Order: sequence, then structure tokens, then C-alpha cells
Amino acid sequence: MIGGMRTIPFVKASACGNDFLLIDAGLVSSPERAGVTKIMCDRHQGVGADGVEWMLAHASADVEIDLINADGSAAEISGNGTRCVAAYLFSEQQAEKITVQTGAGLKTCMLTSHGDGEYEFEMDMGSARVESEFSLDTSRGTTRGIPLSTGNPHFVIFVDEFPGDWQARAAEIQRSSQFKQGVNVEYVKVEGKHDVHARFFERGAGETQSSGTGSCASAVAAMSTGRAESPVKVHAPGGTQIVRREGEQILLRGPARLICRGEFFLL
Repeated sequence: MIGGMRTIPFVKASACGNDFLLIDAGLVSSPERAGVTKIMCDRHQGVGADGVEWMLAHASADVEIDLINADGSAAEISGNGTRCVAAYLFSEQQAEKITVQTGAGLKTCMLTSHGDGEYEFEMDMGSARVESEFSLDTSRGTTRGIPLSTGNPHFVIFVDEFPGDWQARAAEIQRSSQFKQGVNVEYVKVEGKHDVHARFFERGAGETQSSGTGSCASAVAAMSTGRAESPVKVHAPGGTQIVRREGEQILLRGPARLICRGEFFLL
């Protein structure tokens, strides 16, 4: 407490510009977390982030995480957020293998390199479920995309060039009744058999600089339709991640950086 105000310690981390606050879940009761997340993630009145990874002790994993998006909605998993948590745990424990229990199951992060404040991990993302491509009618015309799950729902749209209003298009797609659990939208431009460029519009956060599960979805959709081959570099405004396939398993490799730690004054 400071001057009667409640304080919440946090660590801020970023994976390719996709930023998260990492907080001990024991400091905030479960019913409070959505509201506290919205306040702390506000980029003008709070710390600013795409979401909060609430960290809990777990019997068989190094940590369990409860992900809440910037708007207070719950999410199953963030590949980038999980990697941020792994970077924090490595900085504390120096263990090169980090196991994280997420809402989409147990994920294992293997450290591949570190230095200059940056940590690179390869994470086993499990298998992806790819469904048949379909069309959606929108106010801007018909949009075709591929629905798939990488632990959370995605809709991947291949384009020759990114539309100037792609964010508005993605927001409209998210509101479609076709997606009962909501959806993360990816616009993907294929540059070669091993390179794609992507833009991400995520549930609960809107446009993000990068996305781990979205990178997996983009790469898997490209591989599944013959547009690309493993491994695939997924280039985004925040940086590049590498997705490769081993049988049915999807592996995601990318960096994470610890930015700062501090205390938030909760009024």
C-alpha cells in the first residue's frame, strides 16, 4: 500500500511487439482480474499492453497462466504471451526448459538462445485443426478465408496486397455470427515457399504488432493449401517468427524481451 492505495507489482514483456503484463495471480482475486486487466492495459491511463498473463503455481508445470485480453475478455492462449512468461521464468530460474499450463493445454518452451536482454524459445504448439475454406458476406463484399484452430480460433485470408482498410474489414469479420467463440483474423500475403507477411486483428485487443498463434495459423493455412512449405518465416510489423511442422506437431520459434518491472497504483 502507498498512501492508502493498493499496489500491484508487474513485469512488462514483449514478443515481436505483442506486449503483456505478467502478474502474480495471488495478488488479485479471480473475479477482479478482468476489471484490473482493463485498467492496467489501457495505453493512456494504465501501463499499456495487449493483455495480462496472470501467473499461478501448478503441481506439475513450472507455472499456470490465465490470459485475459486488454478488453477484459478471457482467451485460451497466446503464443507470444506464453513465450514472455517463459522468458521471465528463465531470467529467474535459469532453466532452459519451461513448461507452462495454458487454457489450451500444457506447452513446453525450449530456450534456443539469449543475450542482450532477449530470449529466444521454440515452443511446441501441438496440432492445428484446419477446416474447409468458406465465404463471408460483408459490407465490403465477399471475403473468403480458412478457419482453423491453434488452441484458439482463427480465420486466415490470403491477399495479393493488404487492403488499406484491413482493420475495419477484420473487425466486421469478428462480429460475424459465424464465429460463436469470436475469432482472430489474419490477412496473409505469400512472398515465397518459406516466407509470408501477415497482419493480425485479435479478439479482445484489435490490431497487434504480432501474434504467436496467429503466426502458426498463417503458416499452417499456407502449408495446407500448398502455398508454402515448412519451415515458414512469418513476417509482421513487430518482427519475424518461424513456424515449422514435424508430422502433426506445430513448433513456433521467436524472441521475447523483458521490458520493465514496476508497481501499479490501483485506486
